[in-house]
Amino acid sequence: MTNAVLIKITRCVSLVGCCMLAAIAGTVLVLELALRRLNGQEYAHVRQVEFVFFTPFIGAVLLPTLIAVAMLVIHARKTRGPTLRSTAVAFAMLVLALLISLTVNGPINVEQQSWNLQALPPDWARIPDLWQIAHAVRTVAIVFALGYLCAAFWTAGVPAVPDAIKDRDD
Repeated sequence: MTNAVLIKITRCVSLVGCCMLAAIAGTVLVLELALRRLNGQEYAHVRQVEFVFFTPFIGAVLLPTLIAVAMLVIHARKTRGPTLRSTAVAFAMLVLALLISLTVNGPINVEQQSWNLQALPPDWARIPDLWQIAHAVRTVAIVFALGYLCAAFWTAGVPAVPDAIKDRDD
């Protein structure tokens, strides 16, 4: 496999992964706004159910996306390519989203998993507010990452297909 093909695959993985993350984050943002109408027990029950499914799925999307974007940054730096700034900012935005997840949203998710639905903590109502603010910031970071990746791809253009691949396809 040639370097150009690997770069194409890496671009595809980073762009598709970032699109998926933006779509998931946007969907969760809307869902969380809808959950504000529920009482405490209903809210906690939905959060406990969604945590079980969303966490592994988001991890499965975020990890390859971060790796792919990091590889693009490394490639742009090595080749002194015009996409270095855009891919570096995209990577930084994804790392910011990950840090928010690890320091705010994740610990709240874990805490909510242990809630007894019949006896919620007295301060339960402030916790969704904090989670939603952190998630909104995380969503903005992911959308910015997607925008910067798109800008990097516009800047780079489509890499030329190597002659060896052209000859094979003929």
